[in-house]
Amino acid sequence: MKHEFSPDYFINRELSWLEFNARVLEEAQDESTPLFERVKFLSIFSSNFDEFFMVRVAGLREQAFGAGAPQDYAADQLSPLEQLQRIAARSRELVRDQYRCWNKSIVPRLAEEGIELVRHDQLKRSELKALDHFFSQRAFPILTPMAVDPSHPRPQYHNRALYVAAILRRRSGLGPRELFAVVQLPKVLPRLVPVRADQAHRFILIEDAVVARLPELFGGFDVVTSTTFRISRDSDIELLEQEADDMMRLIEQRIKARERGQAVRVEVSNDTSDELLQLIVEAEDIREGVSGDDGVPPYGEVYRIKGPIDMTAMNELLGLPGRDQLRDPSFTPRAEGWGKLAHHDPFQAISQRDILLHHPYESFDPVVEFISRAANDPRVLAIKQTLYRTSGDSPVVKALMTAAENGKQVTALVELKARFDEANNVSWARQLEKAGVHVVFGFLDLKTHCKVSLVVRQENDGLRRYVHLGTGNYNPATAVSYTDLGLFTINDDVAADVTALFNLLTGYSQGHQWHKLVVAPDDLHRRTVEMINQQAELAAAGKPSWIFAKMNALVDHRVIAALYRASQAGVPVDLLIRGICSLRPGLKGISENIRVHSIVDRFLEHSRIYAFGPQPATDVFLASADWMPRNFYRRVEVMFPVEAPQLRRRIIEEIIPAYLSDNVKTRVLGPDGVYHRIQPAPGEPRHRVQAELLDPMRAALPPDHSGNGAARPTSEPEPAKS
Repeated sequence: MKHEFSPDYFINRELSWLEFNARVLEEAQDESTPLFERVKFLSIFSSNFDEFFMVRVAGLREQAFGAGAPQDYAADQLSPLEQLQRIAARSRELVRDQYRCWNKSIVPRLAEEGIELVRHDQLKRSELKALDHFFSQRAFPILTPMAVDPSHPRPQYHNRALYVAAILRRRSGLGPRELFAVVQLPKVLPRLVPVRADQAHRFILIEDAVVARLPELFGGFDVVTSTTFRISRDSDIELLEQEADDMMRLIEQRIKARERGQAVRVEVSNDTSDELLQLIVEAEDIREGVSGDDGVPPYGEVYRIKGPIDMTAMNELLGLPGRDQLRDPSFTPRAEGWGKLAHHDPFQAISQRDILLHHPYESFDPVVEFISRAANDPRVLAIKQTLYRTSGDSPVVKALMTAAENGKQVTALVELKARFDEANNVSWARQLEKAGVHVVFGFLDLKTHCKVSLVVRQENDGLRRYVHLGTGNYNPATAVSYTDLGLFTINDDVAADVTALFNLLTGYSQGHQWHKLVVAPDDLHRRTVEMINQQAELAAAGKPSWIFAKMNALVDHRVIAALYRASQAGVPVDLLIRGICSLRPGLKGISENIRVHSIVDRFLEHSRIYAFGPQPATDVFLASADWMPRNFYRRVEVMFPVEAPQLRRRIIEEIIPAYLSDNVKTRVLGPDGVYHRIQPAPGEPRHRVQAELLDPMRAALPPDHSGNGAARPTSEPEPAKS
């Protein structure tokens, strides 16, 4: 969409995401991070890359190479092919850095701790015996050697599955003189095979062990050359605006089709021969050497890996017992929510005041207890709930099933299109239906992303509606590793809006005049731009103004244009954006009043907080939505106000300032699109927001005189104050 600002004022969305993943990698590279946490960040880095290629790169690839596909230029005017070229160049740099970190830093540190990954030729006699036992008892009955020739068709390589490939030469017996063969390494087998487990731990990678036993798997053949490989495929489930008699069946069909999607990336061991690589990819539409005219390195889809392919498997190390010194300190979320009520009665507590919970610092248990109590409370008549992502053993889902079995009216909107959680949600939907829950799936062309729970209870003076609204999922597992905010309220206007929202989701009921909630795709974009413009008008009139926004991603070009206009009018704008940011801050005459910070730390920053205007008249909102076109137009989202004075003060005077004062894990975005990690000046207290929110008793860390860490840019302005 065209606007008044030059394409040079926008950062490419995909390249910005790569820089976010670079910040994740920085945490793995940081030697002050506990060792197992460094391994965890390498795993997250790999998992992020997998999804990026399977969804974002796959979409660009279809535009660039699909027959007759429309060329959708980004806001910075890069074509799909130009974006692919730049993605490939930066991705290769990052992958090289990832494996340099693994090979040069983490593996030696693991060895110092008595944790070794060894090659087959390094095994001692006793360890070879242990490996022989593992293969005879566990591996050989499961592994399937597959020859590829005219009578043995090439297998369909599964998405992200790990394979060993080899060229074999026959010594004797049946078969061709030379043979191409593959062995899939099933996920039911450990990636790290223990060969010793006493005071020390020694492991061999399953692929190395299988390569050593290829002559046993393919009797009568010698190994000429071998490698390990993995293929990532286009995995985005596009339902489009089509009619479907059974959305659940349609989703299940698309999940199966995901395994057969177009290949978008091939990872092979670094020393793979060209002949073997060609045999692996010859049936795939893999592109190599596609270049443009701008000097960017050619676009290619084969990545040679110097180390274990798929670092997510290294998470197996985190399960080793003990080793507490290699992990972040354990913590127990504070048990807050119901205050000092003797029986922790959620309904009595919520009736007295609105309640704000900040996870993971405060326990998610009150949210679970709210649903569980409602399921067994004879006064509760109905429960309505949205479910986007939830845990594998979800107490929330079980409580909904219990409520239905207890005869209550229970409605669950299960979002079947939650990316990569589709199969899990299909399973929960079937179980909920069997228990008597009324299950709906929302809209075919919209994802229901809002996080809402409604309980209708018979009180002495009539029906009362209890509401929970959140920025994160109803998932106790991620509630201890994601930062999110949740609000309990009985506010009549909020409750009326939530009731209307569920009527919209379950019955297409429309025409409701929203009192408190701001809902997408109905009104969220318009209201967001409107509130930004209101601050610009205040600044233009010489009045105090301020915008603060904390989110996962900022991409929408019209919102960015509104922020540029607000900056030009003199509005101080503080943006705390974990991931993608397409806005360029600090451009003279355009965005010099805008500061963009990003925090990557122990917990995934997931909460969305939006504040408009200086105190004491600041309007504070929490939301399920980022400022992205998909959230504004292709999802059902909710932004909701925090109006209770003590809760507003907590967000404005405690939470937001804590984030803006972080000088340990904060990176600042410059106008050139580069992030710089800041550090306190000599003698200045160190503030690490997540550590301080975990332990409110600690005011700040002492000054760091070690000289570690990147220097804070001397030109970095102070955060705008409210």
